[in-house]
Amino acid sequence: MSRIGKRAIAVPSGITANVEGQTVKVKGPKGALSVALHDDVAVKLEGGQIKVEPRAETKRARAQWGTSRTLIANLIAGVTKGFEQRLEINGVGYRAAVQGKNLQIALGYSHDIIYPIPEGITIATPRPVEIVITGSDRQKVGQVAAEIREYRPPEPYKGKGIKYADERIFRKEGKKK
Repeated sequence: MSRIGKRAIAVPSGITANVEGQTVKVKGPKGALSVALHDDVAVKLEGGQIKVEPRAETKRARAQWGTSRTLIANLIAGVTKGFEQRLEINGVGYRAAVQGKNLQIALGYSHDIIYPIPEGITIATPRPVEIVITGSDRQKVGQVAAEIREYRPPEPYKGKGIKYADERIFRKEGKKK
């Protein structure tokens, strides 16, 4: 039995949740989000709680059970608190700045990289070597962070590049004389 899936999700006050078939819509102070769940799970809204149950005892239904519950929990967390991802830039001359609706990043290439900020995401640069990505959709925040990191992933010798703030880079020793 799924330990995650069997727990009901409490809907806090100030949040409106709506279940229509396999679609769960949540509205709160940080915006409105929705998710379409797999047909192998049944979703019910009962007394301020959302419950997810598998429709059958198949392996696929049991796998979707915990995943669906976590997706709904992320919707509620997103419209109440929001999500944040921090990136750090290491390297001489590497820096980032927000200019209007674009993020401008200098990463040692012959040109600066201009990244258009997607709808529903806010990017801040408190320091030139730090990027803070916030938004209500967890998947979108993570995707934007991954796309920015991909412009210059950290290399293992000097650690130069863009890395997640909590990421630990496996360092290698250079050539020996």
